[in-house]
Amino acid sequence: MTEIHEHKVKRLHMRSMRRGIKEMDLILPSYASTRLAVMDDATLSLYDDLLSENDHDLYQWVTGQTLPPQEYAILIGEIQAHLAENPL
Repeated sequence: MTEIHEHKVKRLHMRSMRRGIKEMDLILPSYASTRLAVMDDATLSLYDDLLSENDHDLYQWVTGQTLPPQEYAILIGEIQAHLAENPL
């Protein structure tokens, strides 16, 4: 059964808020609030996969300490741009 777009957006927003480290608890919900509703299903699925990654890895990718895997590079770039426009 396919998940309804609105339900997927809500689920991913909740997953964005409940992370393992405080820094990601601050970064991802802000991004999710502004971007998830306008993402297509493929991008939402990619974001869902991204949220399954380790928080310490996510933090290093978002802060530019290490390069993200190629499949996440565009999404991480969008999160970085959002963070630059909306500092914590």
